[in-house]
Amino acid sequence: MLEIKNLTVSYGYAPVLHEISLEVPDGKIVTLLGANGAGKTTTLKTISGILKPLSGEVILKGQKIDRLSPERIVKLGVSHVPEGRQVFPGLTVEENLKIGAFTNFSKKNVADGLEMVYDLFPRLKERRKQLAGTMSGGEQQMLAIGRGLMSQPKLLMLDEPSLGLAPIVIDTIFDKITEINRDLGMTILLIEQNANLALEVSHYAYLLSTGRIVTHGESKHIKEDEQLLNAYLSGKS
Repeated sequence: MLEIKNLTVSYGYAPVLHEISLEVPDGKIVTLLGANGAGKTTTLKTISGILKPLSGEVILKGQKIDRLSPERIVKLGVSHVPEGRQVFPGLTVEENLKIGAFTNFSKKNVADGLEMVYDLFPRLKERRKQLAGTMSGGEQQMLAIGRGLMSQPKLLMLDEPSLGLAPIVIDTIFDKITEINRDLGMTILLIEQNANLALEVSHYAYLLSTGRIVTHGESKHIKEDEQLLNAYLSGKS
Protein backbone atom coordinates (compact mmCIF):
# COMPACT_ATOMS: atom_id res chain seq x y z
CA MET A 1 0.00 0.00 0.00
CA LEU A 2 2.61 2.54 1.12
CA GLU A 3 6.38 2.61 0.85
CA ILE A 4 8.71 5.27 2.22
CA LYS A 5 12.30 5.26 0.94
CA ASN A 6 15.17 7.18 2.56
CA LEU A 7 12.93 10.08 3.59
CA THR A 8 14.61 13.20 4.99
CA VAL A 9 12.46 16.10 6.24
CA SER A 10 13.32 19.30 8.08
CA TYR A 11 11.62 22.29 9.64
CA GLY A 12 13.66 25.20 8.31
CA TYR A 13 17.28 24.27 8.92
CA ALA A 14 16.48 21.69 11.60
CA PRO A 15 16.37 18.08 10.30
CA VAL A 16 13.53 16.05 11.81
CA LEU A 17 13.61 12.81 9.81
CA HIS A 18 16.88 11.24 8.69
CA GLU A 19 16.58 8.87 5.72
CA ILE A 20 13.80 6.74 7.19
CA SER A 21 12.35 3.82 5.25
CA LEU A 22 9.20 1.87 6.06
CA GLU A 23 6.39 -0.11 4.47
CA VAL A 24 2.67 -0.36 5.22
CA PRO A 25 1.26 -3.57 3.70
CA ASP A 26 -2.20 -3.58 2.17
CA GLY A 27 -4.91 -4.48 4.68
CA LYS A 28 -2.70 -4.25 7.78
CA ILE A 29 -2.39 -1.94 10.79
CA VAL A 30 1.12 -0.56 11.19
CA THR A 31 2.05 1.53 14.21
CA LEU A 32 4.80 4.13 14.45
CA LEU A 33 6.16 4.49 17.98
CA GLY A 34 8.63 6.90 19.56
CA ALA A 35 9.06 9.46 22.30
CA ASN A 36 7.75 13.00 21.92
CA GLY A 37 9.70 14.79 19.18
CA ALA A 38 10.84 11.58 17.51
CA GLY A 39 9.29 12.58 14.17
CA LYS A 40 6.08 10.58 14.11
CA THR A 41 3.67 13.42 13.28
CA THR A 42 6.19 14.81 10.79
CA THR A 43 6.06 11.47 8.99
CA LEU A 44 2.28 11.60 8.64
CA LYS A 45 2.34 15.23 7.52
CA THR A 46 4.87 14.36 4.82
CA ILE A 47 2.81 11.41 3.58
CA SER A 48 -0.29 13.62 3.37
CA GLY A 49 1.58 16.39 1.51
CA ILE A 50 1.50 19.05 4.23
CA LEU A 51 5.30 18.91 4.38
CA LYS A 52 7.66 18.34 1.45
CA PRO A 53 10.76 16.18 1.93
CA LEU A 54 14.32 17.30 1.30
CA SER A 55 15.01 13.90 -0.22
CA GLY A 56 13.57 10.43 -0.45
CA GLU A 57 10.30 9.08 -1.79
CA VAL A 58 6.74 8.41 -0.64
CA ILE A 59 5.07 5.80 -2.86
CA LEU A 60 1.38 4.90 -2.71
CA LYS A 61 0.31 1.84 -4.69
CA GLY A 62 3.35 2.22 -6.92
CA GLN A 63 2.86 5.96 -7.54
CA LYS A 64 5.16 8.66 -6.17
CA ILE A 65 3.14 11.17 -4.15
CA ASP A 66 5.78 13.16 -2.25
CA ARG A 67 5.53 16.18 -4.56
CA LEU A 68 1.76 16.21 -4.91
CA SER A 69 -0.67 18.59 -3.22
CA PRO A 70 -2.57 17.43 -0.11
CA GLU A 71 -5.84 17.55 -2.08
CA ARG A 72 -4.45 15.31 -4.79
CA ILE A 73 -3.11 12.86 -2.20
CA VAL A 74 -6.56 12.64 -0.59
CA LYS A 75 -8.06 11.92 -4.02
CA LEU A 76 -5.56 9.08 -4.46
CA GLY A 77 -6.79 7.47 -1.27
CA VAL A 78 -4.93 8.81 1.77
CA SER A 79 -6.90 10.22 4.71
CA HIS A 80 -5.14 11.90 7.65
CA VAL A 81 -6.97 12.20 11.00
CA PRO A 82 -4.84 14.76 12.87
CA GLU A 83 -3.81 14.91 16.49
CA GLY A 84 -6.27 16.82 18.65
CA ARG A 85 -9.32 15.92 16.50
CA GLN A 86 -9.63 19.43 14.95
CA VAL A 87 -13.35 19.27 14.24
CA PHE A 88 -15.19 22.42 13.16
CA PRO A 89 -16.96 23.39 16.43
CA GLY A 90 -19.53 25.72 14.88
CA LEU A 91 -20.76 23.13 12.37
CA THR A 92 -23.04 20.18 13.04
CA VAL A 93 -21.86 16.59 13.13
CA GLU A 94 -23.26 15.94 9.67
CA GLU A 95 -21.76 19.12 8.22
CA ASN A 96 -18.35 18.07 9.58
CA LEU A 97 -18.73 14.66 7.98
CA LYS A 98 -19.72 16.10 4.61
CA ILE A 99 -16.55 18.20 4.60
CA GLY A 100 -14.62 14.92 4.67
CA ALA A 101 -16.05 14.06 1.24
CA PHE A 102 -14.95 17.32 -0.42
CA THR A 103 -12.58 15.66 -2.89
CA ASN A 104 -15.22 13.26 -4.18
CA PHE A 105 -18.44 15.14 -3.57
CA SER A 106 -21.58 13.71 -5.11
CA LYS A 107 -24.95 12.85 -3.62
CA LYS A 108 -24.24 9.14 -3.89
CA ASN A 109 -20.75 9.32 -2.40
CA VAL A 110 -21.94 11.45 0.50
CA ALA A 111 -24.93 9.19 1.14
CA ASP A 112 -22.76 6.06 1.02
CA GLY A 113 -20.18 7.67 3.29
CA LEU A 114 -22.74 8.78 5.84
CA GLU A 115 -24.31 5.33 5.89
CA MET A 116 -20.91 3.72 6.54
CA VAL A 117 -19.96 6.18 9.28
CA TYR A 118 -23.33 6.02 11.02
CA ASP A 119 -23.24 2.21 10.98
CA LEU A 120 -19.79 2.35 12.57
CA PHE A 121 -20.61 5.13 15.05
CA PRO A 122 -24.36 5.06 15.86
CA ARG A 123 -23.86 7.89 18.36
CA LEU A 124 -22.92 10.23 15.53
CA LYS A 125 -26.20 9.42 13.80
CA GLU A 126 -28.09 10.20 17.00
CA ARG A 127 -26.32 13.58 17.21
CA ARG A 128 -26.01 14.43 13.55
CA LYS A 129 -27.70 17.84 14.03
CA GLN A 130 -25.69 18.72 17.15
CA LEU A 131 -22.87 21.28 16.99
CA ALA A 132 -19.52 19.51 17.10
CA GLY A 133 -18.15 21.94 19.67
CA THR A 134 -20.73 20.84 22.24
CA MET A 135 -19.74 17.16 22.09
CA SER A 136 -17.49 15.26 24.47
CA GLY A 137 -13.87 14.52 23.59
CA GLY A 138 -14.68 10.92 22.78
CA GLU A 139 -17.56 11.89 20.52
CA GLN A 140 -15.34 14.42 18.75
CA GLN A 141 -12.75 11.70 18.18
CA MET A 142 -15.42 9.48 16.65
CA LEU A 143 -16.38 12.43 14.46
CA ALA A 144 -12.78 13.05 13.39
CA ILE A 145 -12.36 9.41 12.40
CA GLY A 146 -15.73 9.42 10.66
CA ARG A 147 -14.79 12.56 8.72
CA GLY A 148 -11.58 10.81 7.66
CA LEU A 149 -13.58 7.86 6.37
CA MET A 150 -15.89 10.03 4.24
CA SER A 151 -13.35 10.22 1.42
CA GLN A 152 -13.45 6.39 1.31
CA PRO A 153 -9.67 6.10 1.64
CA LYS A 154 -7.36 3.21 0.90
CA LEU A 155 -5.02 4.31 3.70
CA LEU A 156 -6.29 5.83 6.96
CA MET A 157 -3.66 7.61 9.09
CA LEU A 158 -4.50 8.23 12.75
CA ASP A 159 -2.43 10.57 14.92
CA GLU A 160 -2.86 9.96 18.68
CA PRO A 161 -6.54 8.90 18.66
CA SER A 162 -6.54 8.27 22.44
CA LEU A 163 -5.14 11.68 23.40
CA GLY A 164 -7.02 13.23 26.32
CA LEU A 165 -9.70 10.53 26.50
CA ALA A 166 -10.93 8.47 29.45
CA PRO A 167 -9.84 4.79 29.49
CA ILE A 168 -13.34 3.44 28.80
CA VAL A 169 -13.67 5.74 25.77
CA ILE A 170 -10.21 4.72 24.54
CA ASP A 171 -11.30 1.09 24.56
CA THR A 172 -14.33 1.98 22.42
CA ILE A 173 -12.24 3.98 19.94
CA PHE A 174 -9.72 1.17 19.52
CA ASP A 175 -12.44 -1.43 19.12
CA LYS A 176 -13.68 0.70 16.22
CA ILE A 177 -10.17 1.01 14.74
CA THR A 178 -9.89 -2.77 14.77
CA GLU A 179 -13.35 -3.03 13.21
CA ILE A 180 -12.43 -0.57 10.43
CA ASN A 181 -9.42 -2.70 9.56
CA ARG A 182 -11.12 -6.09 9.92
CA ASP A 183 -14.57 -5.42 8.45
CA LEU A 184 -13.83 -2.67 5.94
CA GLY A 185 -10.43 -4.09 4.98
CA MET A 186 -8.86 -0.66 5.40
CA THR A 187 -5.11 -0.21 5.76
CA ILE A 188 -4.17 1.88 8.80
CA LEU A 189 -1.02 3.75 9.83
CA LEU A 190 -1.29 4.54 13.53
CA ILE A 191 0.52 6.88 15.91
CA GLU A 192 -0.47 6.26 19.51
CA GLN A 193 0.90 7.46 22.85
CA ASN A 194 -0.10 4.21 24.56
CA ALA A 195 2.52 1.84 23.15
CA ASN A 196 1.01 -1.31 24.64
CA LEU A 197 -2.37 -0.52 23.15
CA ALA A 198 -0.87 0.30 19.76
CA LEU A 199 1.10 -2.94 19.74
CA GLU A 200 -1.99 -4.87 20.79
CA VAL A 201 -4.09 -3.79 17.77
CA SER A 202 -1.38 -3.51 15.11
CA HIS A 203 0.31 -6.15 12.98
CA TYR A 204 3.68 -4.45 12.54
CA ALA A 205 5.60 -1.71 14.33
CA TYR A 206 8.39 0.75 13.69
CA LEU A 207 10.25 2.49 16.52
CA LEU A 208 11.53 6.02 15.87
CA SER A 209 14.17 7.82 17.90
CA THR A 210 15.31 11.37 17.05
CA GLY A 211 14.14 11.00 13.47
CA ARG A 212 15.68 7.60 12.81
CA ILE A 213 14.14 4.14 12.79
CA VAL A 214 15.97 2.10 15.41
CA THR A 215 14.06 -1.17 15.01
CA HIS A 216 10.99 -2.70 13.42
CA GLY A 217 9.18 -6.01 13.42
CA GLU A 218 5.94 -7.80 14.15
CA SER A 219 4.08 -5.99 16.90
CA LYS A 220 3.82 -9.06 19.12
CA HIS A 221 7.60 -9.40 19.12
CA ILE A 222 8.24 -5.71 19.76
CA LYS A 223 5.77 -5.81 22.65
CA GLU A 224 7.70 -8.63 24.31
CA ASP A 225 10.94 -6.59 24.36
CA GLU A 226 10.32 -4.47 27.47
CA GLN A 227 13.94 -3.38 27.68
CA LEU A 228 13.79 -1.93 24.17
CA LEU A 229 10.51 -0.12 24.80
CA ASN A 230 11.71 1.32 28.11
CA ALA A 231 14.94 2.52 26.54
CA TYR A 232 13.31 4.43 23.70
CA LEU A 233 9.86 5.37 24.95
CA SER A 234 10.43 6.27 28.60
CA GLY A 235 6.81 5.45 29.30
CA LYS A 236 5.54 7.42 26.28
CA SER A 237 5.28 6.97 22.57
